[in-house]
Order: sequence, then structure tokens, then C-alpha cells
Amino acid sequence: MMADEGLFGELPDQSAPRTEAVPRGAPRLREPVRNQVELRAVDIDSLIGQDHLARVIWAYVEGLELSELEDRVKARENRPGHPAPSPRLLLALWLYATSDGVGSARALDRLCDSHDVYRWLCGGVSLNYHTLSDFRVGCADLLDRLLVEHLVALNEAGLIDLEKLTQDGLRIRANAGAGSFRREATLDRQMAQAKAVVEELKREVDADPEASNRRIRAARERAARERSERVQAAQRALDEIKRKRKQLDEKGGNGKKPKEPRASTTDPQARVMKMADAGFRPAYNVQVASAAGELIVVTVDIDNNGSDRGLMRPMLERTRTRLKRLPRRYLADGGFCSGEDIEWAHGEGVEVYCPPPNSRSGVDPFLPRSSDGPGVAAWRARMASEAGKAQYKARTICECIHARWRNWDLRQLTVRGIEKVRAVVLWYALTNNILQGHQLAKA
Repeated sequence: MMADEGLFGELPDQSAPRTEAVPRGAPRLREPVRNQVELRAVDIDSLIGQDHLARVIWAYVEGLELSELEDRVKARENRPGHPAPSPRLLLALWLYATSDGVGSARALDRLCDSHDVYRWLCGGVSLNYHTLSDFRVGCADLLDRLLVEHLVALNEAGLIDLEKLTQDGLRIRANAGAGSFRREATLDRQMAQAKAVVEELKREVDADPEASNRRIRAARERAARERSERVQAAQRALDEIKRKRKQLDEKGGNGKKPKEPRASTTDPQARVMKMADAGFRPAYNVQVASAAGELIVVTVDIDNNGSDRGLMRPMLERTRTRLKRLPRRYLADGGFCSGEDIEWAHGEGVEVYCPPPNSRSGVDPFLPRSSDGPGVAAWRARMASEAGKAQYKARTICECIHARWRNWDLRQLTVRGIEKVRAVVLWYALTNNILQGHQLAKA
């Protein structure tokens, strides 16, 4: 210690080093830049997995014979014209879109640009919503044929049994508002107004020398003409409603005082029906026949009658037309009970399993009546037996098909008219069978 003081004692004292605060500055961050152009190498086939549902649908579509759709294509070799999208591609797109709950052509068009699965299906082919929309409602006959061919293949493979079928109804909200329904007097007044507007616009178009204004008035004339056509369709629908009411009155009526008939100017073929939630809305009655105990649709039909009564025979006849056969057993709920239909089915060799409705007088519904024919008498005895009740239990499985369609967002239609509604429902039926058949084959 003394040595240190002798050596450095004369040196001035050293002050401690001063530390000055250095400013931190702003943080360095990577912000997104979305206005720059990038080139990316994309392997389209790697966008989805090897076991993806889209590959199942594409494998099904690849094996189809679609010459009837290809014959409609106007673009031909050695002729001018832009190549058309492959019908096989359009079919696969709508089948997958149906299973994905996509029921709008515009929404599907956007997904083809932004979603990997739809981009994989498209494989670089550009589309537009007009093409998609026209294809969806324009190939009902093809869908019906494909549905039958798929059923036959499943039956031959022993995966389903077409000897025992079920029928159930599903009411789907129509693309029309309750406020679009008009009575006869209102329709007549609207028809007169529409005709007057059309005639006035025609005179203005002919007298106007300016082309631009003439085009505007021509568009207004077209809108007025379309309005007139919709009102005319509603008037025809009103006449049909009156005709059916007259037939019902001739049979004794239903015990209720009928209200003044109304028809929709938006979708004249839609009818106000009682829905599953006990509310009343414009809807269509979709009839579905399926294989008992399996989630496989056999055939579908569209009706605008709010009651299921009397719809059993038309569905059986439709089934025979498509499959060239009738089932041995037919299961339906109590709403389909019609003595005429049951008697007809008995004559065709079909055993109907349908619970008889309770009598208002309290009489046992299983007891034979003096007015019963042989078919109805056999039906009552069959439903009273334990064997008949055991057979009927298989009917409840068909309601799972309706639940699946609800999950696919089949709650309100985006199209109008029975024929277009039938085309849309056939998409759901065929998609259902492809996916269910694939599961049966794997099992």
C-alpha cells in the first residue's frame, strides 16, 4: 500500500468516466407491402392432400361419359372461337361446391380465384359466374341419369338394397318474399299498369331521335315487359290454385274455410307452406325417396303442395320410370297416408308401411273398416303387427339426408321455378350419393 502511494501519489485524481444516454431510435420492423408484384412457382397438384374430398369427386367425374354436354360446345377445331370450359370441370366444381355449402355462382367464381381446393379443381382454367350459373340449372337431365347410373352400380356391388325404400318430404324456403303474394284484383290492376307502361315506352323509343336516350328507354321498356310477364305468370298460377281448390271442394273439402287465393309475382310457382318451425313462408315441397337404412337417395321430385298426402303414388311411378322396377316394401310417415295410393301400391305388389292416422272419433285406427279395399285392409293388419312395426323403424334414417343437406346450407333457394329447383336438388342428391357411396365402398 505504501509502495502504491510513493509511485502514484503525485498524480492528479481521476474522475469517474461519464456515461451519456444514447437515444434508442425508432424500432426497425418489417411492414407488409401489398402493391408489389411477385412471381411464385406453384405446384397446383400439391395444394391439397392425396386423400382430399376434391380428389374423390374428380375421380368420379373422370370416369363419366359426358358426350351429350360436349356436343353442346360451339367452339370446334379449325373454327374461330374461344375454347369453352370443360363440362367435366364444371360438373366437378358444382359437386364439390355443393358439399362445401356454396350455392351461389358468384361465390363459386370468387373461390376459383382465391381458394386452394377450387384452384386445384380449375387447374388454371378461368371461369365466370354466368357460365357457372347456366351450367348449374341447365343439366338436370344429365344429373338424373348420373343419379340412376350410380344407384345401379351401388346395387350391383351389393352396397344397397333397392327392394326397400323410404319417402319423406322436406320444405325448402323459396326465393320469394311473403310480400310478393298478390290477390286476383291486385294482379289485374298491376297487369293493366304494366301494359300501359310498356306501350308508353314503346312510343317514346320510336319518337326519340337520340340514340343514347333511346337505349335508356329501351332498357326501361325491357324491365316493364319482364314485369308484365311475371304478373302474367302469377295470374296463371292463381288460375291453377283455383282449379285445385275446385277439385278439393268436389271431393268434400278439408273442413276449413278457404282464404282468398294469392300468387307471387317473384316466383309464381312457390306456395306459402307450414315449415318445420311451425311458421308459414313461401317454399317448395321436396320429396326424397331413399334406400331404407342407408343414406342413399333414389329419386327426388318437387311439388308446390304444402301437404304430403297423395304424393306417394307419383313418387313410386317416378321411381319405376327411372329404375325400371318398384320396391317390394315402401316406408313413409303418417302424412302420406292415402287410401287410394295404398290400394294402388297393393295392386302393384308393393307393401306400404305407413302408420295410420288417429281417428277423430277415437276408433282404433288399426281396426278394419267396411269401406276398406283389400290393399288398405292388409295395410292396417300389417301396421298392427310387431313385424310391421319393426320394418317401419328403418324409416327414420332417411331424415339424416335432410340434416346433411341443411349442413350444406340448403335452407333457402337461390333460383326460381320448379324446374330450376329440381336441378339444384339433384346436385345435392348426386353429391350425397357420391360421398356416401365412397364411404360404403371403403367399409
